[in-house]
Amino acid sequence: MRNIFFTGVISFGLVGCVAPTYNYQATPKQVSKPPINSVNTAYVGDKMLEQGVLMDRAVLSIPTNTKVNFAYTMSAGYYQKVGQDQKGSYYSAVNNISNGGNVQRSAISDPFQAVMLGLDGKLCVITVFNAKNCTDQYSASHTSIGVASDNSFQQTLIYSGKVGNKINVGYREFSSNLARPAFNNDVEYDLNESKQIGYKGALLEVLDANNQSITYKVLRNFNKTEN
Repeated sequence: MRNIFFTGVISFGLVGCVAPTYNYQATPKQVSKPPINSVNTAYVGDKMLEQGVLMDRAVLSIPTNTKVNFAYTMSAGYYQKVGQDQKGSYYSAVNNISNGGNVQRSAISDPFQAVMLGLDGKLCVITVFNAKNCTDQYSASHTSIGVASDNSFQQTLIYSGKVGNKINVGYREFSSNLARPAFNNDVEYDLNESKQIGYKGALLEVLDANNQSITYKVLRNFNKTEN
């Protein structure tokens, strides 16, 4: 019975064997937005200003849940690239990032180790035994996203609404995608005193504001880089 069981398991959707290649290196990316001198509108809870260092990482974007076979399903989301070779490109099967996608398996299937988009156009889940389970019925696209890493750092200003002629703005710092509570602050600005508001080097000119949104011009970002 044991031989019959394993024969059945390895027969479904199996199209060959391949060992994933792990040779991809993400690159650091300076993020500073919106651009200097641009006019923007933010709603309550939105980021007005954002600056920091992220890792610019290539990803495979899967827009809908994709069933490879009855053993494996790929949930919709981003799959981070880990390598490539003459057979195709390889991606992480588990992606603990914002909007990350993950492979799901049935109880009787082998554990997985990676996702592969082959040069033959097939999308595959690679098991820990290097077996490929593939489908050609999918939708996917290549793109790149900023991903927080161990040495990433971000600063943001967040619009918190208006009371009378005073606006409230929240300052947040994030390190490795985690908020740094000691470096968070909420500040109130009186527009009767000035239409320009500043914090930690950043400078904005408020053009219009109410309790739902704010329209503003970026005069300077946190590090005063003119971009």
